[in-house]
Amino acid sequence: MSTKIEAKTIDEAYQKAVKEFECSIVELDITILQNPSAGLLGMFKKNAVIEVSKKDEKINSDNIEIKESVKTKTISKKSPVCSVNDDVIKKIEDGVDKLLNASCYDIELKKIEKYNDNTVCIYVDGEDAALLIGKEGYRYKAFSYLLYNWANIKYDVNVRLEIAEFLSNQKEMIKKYLEHVIQKIKNNGRAQTKVLDGILVKIALEELREEFPDKYVGIRTARNGGKYVLVNDFNKDKNKE
Repeated sequence: MSTKIEAKTIDEAYQKAVKEFECSIVELDITILQNPSAGLLGMFKKNAVIEVSKKDEKINSDNIEIKESVKTKTISKKSPVCSVNDDVIKKIEDGVDKLLNASCYDIELKKIEKYNDNTVCIYVDGEDAALLIGKEGYRYKAFSYLLYNWANIKYDVNVRLEIAEFLSNQKEMIKKYLEHVIQKIKNNGRAQTKVLDGILVKIALEELREEFPDKYVGIRTARNGGKYVLVNDFNKDKNKE
C-alpha cells in the first residue's frame, strides 16, 4: 500500500517517510511525483511530493532475495551470532570502500575496527563529511541504517558509524542532557528521557544501562511514534531490548 507525502523539500519528504513507516529508508520504494519549486515572486510555489511504499521482504546484499534468511535472522537482529574477526573486518572494509568510491562525495574510509564481539566501528572523513551528515544528521542516519542492514544481513554483525566525529559529538550532547535524568533516577528510582531522534535514543540507552546496571532500562514508543528511554525498578528482571 502506497502513501503520498508532501514536504517543502525532497529531503524533508524522505524524513517524513522514514518516521511514518518506522523503518530505514533503504526498506522503502520511493517515487518522486513532484519536485519542489520556489515559484515566481512567491506565486506558484510547489512542495515536494513523493509516493512511498514498503518494499517486499527483499533487501539486497548482492541483489539476492533473502526472504528465507529474513526468517532465520530475526533473532540475530538483536543477538548476532557471528563474532567480529579480521576476516569479517576485511570484507566489510572492501565493501565500504567500493560504496564510497562509487558515491558523489569527497569522503574516504579511515579505518574499521572491532567495537565489541559483534559490532564494528566504521570511521569515515573527508571534505564532504558535513554533506554526508546532512542537516540535523538525516543523511548520517540514512547512511548508518544502510550500512547496518547490509552488514547485519551479510555478516551478522552490528555497525557503529563515525563521520568526522559526528557520533562523538552526539554522545557528548546526550551525556550533558542525561545529567538531570540520572539525578532524577537517583532521587526517585525511575525516570524517562524526552523523545529522542534516531541514533540519540540508542546512545541514551547505552549510557543509562551503564549507569544503572541493576535497573530495567528499555526503549519505549510514544503515541506520536517517537522513541524514548525508560528506567525503573519494576521490570528489571525482564529481558533487555
